[in-house]
Amino acid sequence: MESKLIIIRGNSGSGKTTTAKNLQNHLGHGTLLVSQDVVRREMLKVHDREGNLSIDLIRQIAEYGKDNCEFVIVEGILYKSRYGEMLNNLIQFYNQKTYTYYFDLSFEETVNRHNSRSKKMEFGEDSLRAWWNPNDYLGVDGDTLLTNDMSQNDVLKLIINQLQK
Repeated sequence: MESKLIIIRGNSGSGKTTTAKNLQNHLGHGTLLVSQDVVRREMLKVHDREGNLSIDLIRQIAEYGKDNCEFVIVEGILYKSRYGEMLNNLIQFYNQKTYTYYFDLSFEETVNRHNSRSKKMEFGEDSLRAWWNPNDYLGVDGDTLLTNDMSQNDVLKLIINQLQK
């Protein structure tokens, strides 16, 4: 089996998790979803700092998926400064069978998307602004930018079409 790695990144509230879950549902059984928030906040309960334990665990889970799953989705804010080296190593590990996506949204659009979801009561615009890290591109070949004018459905169709090529 030739596994494919899908990396979905972007600022908080941009639509990463929704996209990843919808993609996993579409791709079906055996699709591994590795969510930064689940690994970092729920499994390990660590802060998102340089060298935190989640970086290595995300890598290990994604590497496990290479020989066991047709598709492995890694999603999260995944700041390049903290997670970039690990993500680049995963891209090499998957022999370039990788699809990378970055939600390149304006702050205003991110706030609009955040306000339309159930998590809007957990944190607000001030937190989004404090975490805001625009233009955090991974800088790898084929990195696809997802923009303000793309709906959730547009993004899902784009990724599915690229996976079929």
